[in-house]
Amino acid sequence: MFFLRELPTRMMIDRYVSASGVGDTDTVAQALSMMREASQLGRILDAYFSNYNLSQLKFHILIVIDREPNTDSLRQSEINQRLDVSKPVLHRTVASLLDEGFLVRNDDTQDSRAHRLALTDAGKTMLAAILPGYFETISDYMEKKP
Repeated sequence: MFFLRELPTRMMIDRYVSASGVGDTDTVAQALSMMREASQLGRILDAYFSNYNLSQLKFHILIVIDREPNTDSLRQSEINQRLDVSKPVLHRTVASLLDEGFLVRNDDTQDSRAHRLALTDAGKTMLAAILPGYFETISDYMEKKP
């Protein structure tokens, strides 16, 4: 999360850049602006997903499994490779999705020590229900930004 409501002025950024001898005022200003916008959109999406008792991470796990073109399941390690989240956090979140009935764990036919995670019908129904509003929320945000 980005916590600044007001970004530093260009003069302030320039003063810090000049004092440190590192960076470029325009680049820093652009990066701060992007971080604030991403944070604002993230909060809006958090609120949207809370209407469905989901988090963004739960949504991303469902999407990562659903978007695979040649399979309907993934190993947890494969999900971890596709998401920027720690293994313990992913493990707890997957456990929650299993408990909620959105995912099912199946044996891996190629590796008897591994399991694969797949969407249940409830998981597929949840995605179908939230995707239109998800895209609408993003579109509305992008249309309203200055």
